[in-house]
Amino acid sequence: MAELTLHDVTKVYDDTDGSITAVDDLSVSVRDGEFLVLVGPSGCGKSTTLRMIAGLETVTDGEITIGDRTVHHLAPSERDIAMVFQSYALYKRMTAGQNLGYGLKHSTDLDADERERRVQETAELLGIEALLEDKPEAMSGGQKQRVALGRAIVREPSVFLLDEPLSNLDAKLRSHMRTELQRIQEDLDVTAVYVTHDQTEAMTMADRLAIMDDGVLQQVAPPEVAYDHPANEFVGTFLGSPAMNVFDAVVRERGDEYVVERDTVTFARLPTGAVDRDLAAADVRLGLRPEDLHLDGPPQDATAACRFEASVTVSEYQGNDNFVYLEAGDRTLTARVPPAVYPDPGADVEVTVAAEDVYLFEPDTGDAIKTRGIDAERTEPRSTQRS
Repeated sequence: MAELTLHDVTKVYDDTDGSITAVDDLSVSVRDGEFLVLVGPSGCGKSTTLRMIAGLETVTDGEITIGDRTVHHLAPSERDIAMVFQSYALYKRMTAGQNLGYGLKHSTDLDADERERRVQETAELLGIEALLEDKPEAMSGGQKQRVALGRAIVREPSVFLLDEPLSNLDAKLRSHMRTELQRIQEDLDVTAVYVTHDQTEAMTMADRLAIMDDGVLQQVAPPEVAYDHPANEFVGTFLGSPAMNVFDAVVRERGDEYVVERDTVTFARLPTGAVDRDLAAADVRLGLRPEDLHLDGPPQDATAACRFEASVTVSEYQGNDNFVYLEAGDRTLTARVPPAVYPDPGADVEVTVAAEDVYLFEPDTGDAIKTRGIDAERTEPRSTQRS
């Protein structure tokens, strides 16, 4: 394994219509043995970034290093990386064992016995020993994906690259393979970069997230930190399902607290000390996560709480919880509440929001003013198990 570093990496495509910057001045380091997930909407530059690391795209500007080697000028075969693609890309006329060993035979000087040892060890790691004599046409989607993963693992690379490898699987199998991938990466202790647009995959698998939008890196942080302390409105709204409720509002100072209002409705209250600047009469973007809109009373241990009236338009039963759509003033809000809370359409309800759960963003730049918690400087993850 090795540390992977991208320093001011830029990718520009030129055509007859002009230039398009797909990745703009991106800098990030992936630690030894870390599982970094590049995540963002389609077209944000995440796959282009992965392909530049792999050597499948040239770097317009900047530098890529693996360990102590600068590699952006090297051919893919010289970078000591292995890549798993969205498509399985297995050789149809070869058995699983032959697919696993093909790269070793043609890109290394390992003897036949050593190649066979690696194939057997990789098959055992992935639980596909019984498939080694089968061809792809006899395999399920999950089995094909395991063979594709094994073809990369068997090379024992310094860096493992994965470009949306689970997108062709059904939901149940995709969930299972997420768990398997995490186990395999931990067993191998290999540096890995994983690309996905699926925030569930990103949040559940990553040691750290690298969140991109329009070719620009927005934030690099453990999932808990990015969720609770987004660097800007884009990150706040991208992470979370249903998405964060965000709208324009005005802050008023009343004694030792700020109130956040829109259209005569006070949507939030927080102590003036919750932010490190004067917000009196400031225009802001107010963010409220659906799970932080309480219809069954204030949350326990809340420092302060705001209550406002809303009207229910729709309630959607989700099993583990309900999505309740509300109208308050001129705003439509989404609340995620326990399954026992299921108000009828047209019902008037009281919504409670704790001061800890109020997010504020700059209207012009989108930069975060206040995130989760009362201490605006708290940026540690909830779990100390993540690096």
